[in-house]
Amino acid sequence: MEDAAGRNVDLYIPRKCSWTKRLIHAKDHASVQINVGEVDDSGIYTGRFSTFALCGYIRHKGEADEALLTLVEESDAGRA
Repeated sequence: MEDAAGRNVDLYIPRKCSWTKRLIHAKDHASVQINVGEVDDSGIYTGRFSTFALCGYIRHKGEADEALLTLVEESDAGRA
């Protein structure tokens, strides 16, 4: 919800898992959000990053490493 000035005034904004597209609930304490920095061709950080959220379900199944690797490779962060 937004106020008259256009600012977000919600107390909780739900996230979605980047791998399964499931909603991450407020009580999912096993979920993580990871920022992966982008680097240029010489390996220097450019100041930009991609954000990935993984739900606890994926981490519990032991698929978080595969999911994160695939997501990074598919995004612009994995192009270098």
